[in-house]
Amino acid sequence: MNPNDKVVDDFRKDDDGNIIGCPSCGARALRKDGFSYYANSKKQVWHCNACNKKTSNPTIVEASAFTVADRDPEFMPVEDIIAFRKKQYTQKLKSKESRKLVDIAINIDGPIGIAHFGDPHVDDDGTDLSQIIRYMDILNDTDGMYCGNLGDIQNNWIGRLAVLYGQQSMGAKESWKLTEYFINKVNWLYLVAGNHDVWSGDGDPLEFIMRDHKGLYERWGARMNLVFPNGKEVRINARHTWKGNSMWNTAHGVAKAAQMGWKDHILTCGHTHISGYQVIKDPASGLISHALQVASFKIIDNYADKLGLDDKNIFNCPVTIIDPSYDDDDNRLITTIFNPQEGCEFLKYKRDKWKQKSKEVLNESKSTTS
Repeated sequence: MNPNDKVVDDFRKDDDGNIIGCPSCGARALRKDGFSYYANSKKQVWHCNACNKKTSNPTIVEASAFTVADRDPEFMPVEDIIAFRKKQYTQKLKSKESRKLVDIAINIDGPIGIAHFGDPHVDDDGTDLSQIIRYMDILNDTDGMYCGNLGDIQNNWIGRLAVLYGQQSMGAKESWKLTEYFINKVNWLYLVAGNHDVWSGDGDPLEFIMRDHKGLYERWGARMNLVFPNGKEVRINARHTWKGNSMWNTAHGVAKAAQMGWKDHILTCGHTHISGYQVIKDPASGLISHALQVASFKIIDNYADKLGLDDKNIFNCPVTIIDPSYDDDDNRLITTIFNPQEGCEFLKYKRDKWKQKSKEVLNESKSTTS
């Protein structure tokens, strides 16, 4: 027997079940050999084992006994999938780039204040809710005061942790009502979601609640560039937490971030329920950075008691007063005050002083031109 006979006598079928042959020599010993690609399609290429020629239009030697009607595929063609993935990546990249530093136009002249709320945990029995509401009322009544939140608005127990609702007096539905009240109580400049908040998954209730608010809402962290009417720019880098801990310095993580590359005026975070503060000057640029580790409104904490963690809650809502009339290397540009009431009083003093000075400048200008 000729060793090539088996090769020549083998046959193949096309996708429709037809027995096909080589249009050049008539042999049926064909094998698949890639595709021919066109603008919007591709076609199977066949290689003849007998004459070694290739074809994309084989001869039908014997038609199939039946033909199954074409069906639409369940998924997109791979070319469409690739095009979609490229488009999807481009959109994600644009979104990420736009969040690296978000410009926020401050539309009022003069000094402003920002109250940075540490982890509220509004539904926890160990949280001083009356303190939260009192601070909010004071802040709302202060001209030029804005608010930010550093995450963990409520406990948001999920999965196996849902049993912990049995250790507090408030259930999940009441917790969300209180959370919505908290968010709608003040006009947020920014709101950062913490680990308890993101446990909700992709269907984020906080994002839905924040839909009518003009403030910036981001998961984990937000970096903002405040642009004042006089052209002054002040950067704020707020995260739920910064990496790094030290038994000697409670502000180690956020201070390290300022020292190791983030050249922002204010860096702040929550998460650990402790307080810490450090002021750092960049020797190259003269920029003064204020690094704030903000504690929580959760005063009574069984988890902390279990681990024997010391009480390091000094402040849970510090206020940073920004006077845009000063340069980056001037310690009067930003003043940090640990107590919100004291912060509101100082901001009122600063704004009254600025208004009086603006009035004097205006009167002097009028007298000069008259």
